[in-house]
Amino acid sequence: MPLHLIKLCVGADSIADHEEWIAEVLAAKRARGLKPEQTHRTRMVPKRVAEILDGGSLYWVIKGQVVSRQTILDIRPYTDDEGISRCHIVLEPTVIPVMPQPRRPFQGWRYLTDADAPPDLTRGLSRVAEMPETLRRELSELGLL
Repeated sequence: MPLHLIKLCVGADSIADHEEWIAEVLAAKRARGLKPEQTHRTRMVPKRVAEILDGGSLYWVIKGQVVSRQTILDIRPYTDDEGISRCHIVLEPTVIPVMPQPRRPFQGWRYLTDADAPPDLTRGLSRVAEMPETLRRELSELGLL
């Protein structure tokens, strides 16, 4: 059973905003002749890497709700110029919407079990997936989703 990570998506106001940022980063890497892969840098290196790489995803919290996820392809620990251990989480650039789930603010990332992860909106929830993101968010806040 995979283990997931959950993290705040700082600076994004919506899934579309996050997707635009990913596209810009990948385009900039291509323009510089770099490998166009999406990485997310974190200070703490997960200890349960094998479980995460067994099908885990990074779930994103935007404006107080878990709203999307990206499949984790690799976790690459490294030491920065100041001698601090960090890691790059390599992500599949496709963002998958999930059933909105409220989440309080927190720092860094947290582990998220498969049982606690919200379902994808593409799995039998196509009518909900067709709703605008703002409507899904409002219905979730009202406890109707």
